[in-house]
Amino acid sequence: MIFYAGPIVLGFLLGFIIGSRIKVNPESKLNFTWGSYITIFIAALVAAYFIGPFPYYQDVPLASGFVSAIVGIFVGKVTLGRYVKDDTEH
Repeated sequence: MIFYAGPIVLGFLLGFIIGSRIKVNPESKLNFTWGSYITIFIAALVAAYFIGPFPYYQDVPLASGFVSAIVGIFVGKVTLGRYVKDDTEH
């Protein structure tokens, strides 16, 4: 079994950048709970299984870059997630 770090690292970095750019609007009534994050992660694992590994990669039967991108989005959102400033605050 050979381990390929390239897709994992690149997927995580891209996901981290995207996750850090997600803005949360306080006026929005949309709230994500831990259950919704777990559901999204499970759906991403199922999608990664059906996508399959990169061509000629035999490490795992998942699209490892896709899974690491989803993890990167969650980590980027939690660590550097942005909030929209209220227009009344000056």
